[in-house]
Amino acid sequence: MLAQVLSASVFGLEAYPVAVQVDVATGLPGFTIVGLPDAAVQEAKERVRAAIKNANYEVPARRITVNLAPADVRKEGPGFDLPMAVGILVATGQLPPEASHGTALMGELGLDGSVRPVTGVLSAALVASRMGLRRILVPAENALEAAIVPDLEVYGVSHLLEAVRFLAGEFALPSVQRNGTEGEDPTDEVDFAEIRGQEHARRALEIAAAGGHNVLLVGPPGSGKTMLARRLSTILPSLDWEEAVEVTRIYSVAGALRQGTLIRRPPFRAPHHTASAAALLGGGTVPRPGEVSLAHRGVLFLDELPEFHRDVLEALRQPIEEGQVTLARAAATVTFPATFLLVCAMNPCPCGHLGDRVRECTCTPTQVRRYQAKVSGPLLDRMDLHVEVPRLPPHVLLEEQPGESSVVIRERVLRARRIQGERFKGTPYRTNAQMPSRVVRRVCGLDEAGKALLRTAIERLGLTARAYDRILRVARTIADLEASERITPVHLAEAIQYRVLDRRAR
Repeated sequence: MLAQVLSASVFGLEAYPVAVQVDVATGLPGFTIVGLPDAAVQEAKERVRAAIKNANYEVPARRITVNLAPADVRKEGPGFDLPMAVGILVATGQLPPEASHGTALMGELGLDGSVRPVTGVLSAALVASRMGLRRILVPAENALEAAIVPDLEVYGVSHLLEAVRFLAGEFALPSVQRNGTEGEDPTDEVDFAEIRGQEHARRALEIAAAGGHNVLLVGPPGSGKTMLARRLSTILPSLDWEEAVEVTRIYSVAGALRQGTLIRRPPFRAPHHTASAAALLGGGTVPRPGEVSLAHRGVLFLDELPEFHRDVLEALRQPIEEGQVTLARAAATVTFPATFLLVCAMNPCPCGHLGDRVRECTCTPTQVRRYQAKVSGPLLDRMDLHVEVPRLPPHVLLEEQPGESSVVIRERVLRARRIQGERFKGTPYRTNAQMPSRVVRRVCGLDEAGKALLRTAIERLGLTARAYDRILRVARTIADLEASERITPVHLAEAIQYRVLDRRAR
C-alpha cells in the first residue's frame, strides 16, 4: 500500500514542501530511503523502527521504500522522522488513509518514541500556510515558534503515540495559540544612562541609530568603546512584524531560537576576533547563516578590529554594501539577508596609548603604521562615522548624575526614523544609510554655502566618491534628527568632522 505525508525541508532560509511517500510491499524485509537524503535522514530508518515499536505499533517484516519528493533536491536533518513513521502506519493500515490529509508534519523521533525539537520550523510553517494546509504537527518545544504564522492550526506533540492518536481522532490536542505577550520588548539589561561623559561618542551613536550608519570607535583601552557599542541596540527602534518574522526565521534555521520567542528587539552580535570567514558570513555543505545574518536588522560589533584576520574583514565588503550575503556551493547558491549596523572598535596603536593625555605611547611610528594598516582603506571608507573615544578625566568618572537614558534617546531616533519612513514609502529602503546614489542626489540637495563647504572638505581630506555619498547620507540623518527639511551647512559640517579622524590616523 502507498501512503503520502506532507512535510517540509529548509535550504538556506527558505523552506520547500516535501512529499514523504511510503510504499510497503512484499519481498525481502528492508528499509530504503531515496530522494537525495543526507546521513541524518538515512539514519532515520533505525530511529523510526524503534520509535514505532516502542509506541506499541507494528513494523511489518516487509520491504519499506520511502521517497522524499522532489528527488532532485538534497534533504538534510532529522525532521522527516515523524512523517516517515506516520506514513508507515498509514501504509500498513494502522492509521486511516485520510488521517494526515491537509496536515504537515515535522519532528525528530527518539528511540522511545519521543518527539524531539528540530530547526527551521518557522520557515516550514510559512510554506505550509502558503500551500493552503489547515494544520501542522510539530514537536511541543517548537509549537510556539510555528504559532507565529497566522491562519494555521499548530499542534505540539511530545510522543509518537500522542501524534498517532490525535491523527486518528482518538485524542484531542489543543491548538497552540500565542497569548499576545511572547515577543514583547524585554527590559534592556544595559542603558546609556550608565555611561559617564563621552558626549561626542553618544551623539555619534545616536546619529548611527537614526540613519543606520556604520561606526568606528577609536580610543585607548578602558575609555568606554565596548560599553558604548553594547548600548547601541537599546536605542534602535523595535522590529515591526515583518522584520521580526524575518529575524526569527534566521535564528530558527541557525538553531539559536529560544523557546519559540518572536524576536522583537534588534539583535546584538559580537563575534570574537578569532572568528573565521565562514563563522562570520555563514557556511557549511548545506549553508547556515553566520554572524552577519544573525545581526540582521541589528548591530554587529567587531571589537579589537585589527586583530581580525584580513580576509575575514575584506569579506565584509559585500554584505555592507548590498545588505545580503551570497554563498555559492556545488549543490546550490544561497542568499541570506545581512542588513546590519556595523560598529567597530580599535586602539590607535599596539600599546593603545597614542594620543593619550595620561600615559605615553611606547610604539614606534613603524609599529603604529603597521598596526593601522591591518584595516584596509576600502573598509575604513565604508565606515560613516569615525569617532574618537578619549580617556575620561577623574572628575567625570566620579559624577553621580546619570547620563541621558536609552529611552529618551530612542524617542529622538524614532522620530527621525518616522521621517525616513515617509521619505522612502513604497521603496525597499528603510534608512538613509540604504539610499543608493541616485536617491542621495534627489533628497540631499545642498545650497551654495553647503556645496562650497563640501568642495573644500573633498579637496583637503582627499575624500572618495563613496565618502562623498556617505557624508551626504549622514548629514541628511542629522537634519532628520532636528526635523529639518533641508541640509544646512551646520548639518554638513558635523557630518564632515566624522571623517577627520580617518584621515588623521593615516
